[in-house]
Amino acid sequence: MAYDFKKENKSLYAPAAKPSIVAVLEMTFIMADGMGDPNTSTEYQNAVAALYGIAYGVKMSKRSGDTPDGYFDFVVAPLEGLWRTDGAGILDKNKFQWTSLMRLPDFVTPDVFEDIRLKVGKKKPELDLSAVRLERFTEGLCGQITHIGSFDDEPATIAELTRFILESGCTIEMSGWRQHHEIYLSDPRKATPEKMKTIIRYPIVKEV
Repeated sequence: MAYDFKKENKSLYAPAAKPSIVAVLEMTFIMADGMGDPNTSTEYQNAVAALYGIAYGVKMSKRSGDTPDGYFDFVVAPLEGLWRTDGAGILDKNKFQWTSLMRLPDFVTPDVFEDIRLKVGKKKPELDLSAVRLERFTEGLCGQITHIGSFDDEPATIAELTRFILESGCTIEMSGWRQHHEIYLSDPRKATPEKMKTIIRYPIVKEV
């Protein structure tokens, strides 16, 4: 049976409806950066397509006859996003700066990644894979909550998460990659807006 990150790491991918605090250890991701409204940005759509292309390329590498060392079959992980505005506010989506990312198994080393990127590029030349990179990301201590509904309705859920973080004796501290983090458990192309499920995760520190 294929390894499923969502089932094996339920604290990260299936939190309760109420806010919680979780320590997120180092994991392997593919990432791509950009700027603009994800609803209209061609750059964003291209980045997402490239991430999926490489993720499925890794998964299907077992059929290539050149299986990576340590390979195991896995369910492709959900798409995730790190979002920041650098003080521009959240109303103007064109000012969004984003990092789209997908988790991969730890057997994906830099050499494996470059090999897969080359093979996917040959099979799917329509994909621009040049902006995708492999990174190890340690998110650390975070507060998180499951948001059900459209992305435009997130502010109320974020306010609930923020209250919980402060009441837990912590503060929100965003820097570097530790930003407003979303994990998309629903496919917005298939789910109706009111039923979409998204994990919202904020980096925090314990107050001294």
